[in-house]
Amino acid sequence: MAKCAICEKSISYGNKLSITRSHISKRTSRTWKPNLRTVKAIVDGQPKRISVCAKCLRSGKVKRA
Repeated sequence: MAKCAICEKSISYGNKLSITRSHISKRTSRTWKPNLRTVKAIVDGQPKRISVCAKCLRSGKVKRA
C-alpha cells in the first residue's frame, strides 16, 4: 500500500456526491491518494530510496542524499 515513510500518510476513503445535490442519495465511494515522491534520503547514515509525501519534502523533514 502507498504510504509515506516519514509521517505514514496513506490512502483515505470517502464518498463522492453528485454535483447538483438534488438527489443526495447518489453517492459513490472514492479514494484520496497521498502525493508521494521516491527520493534518495539518508536513513541511519546510509543513502536509501524511500517514498515520501510532498508535504514532508517541503517542510524539510527529509535529509536528501
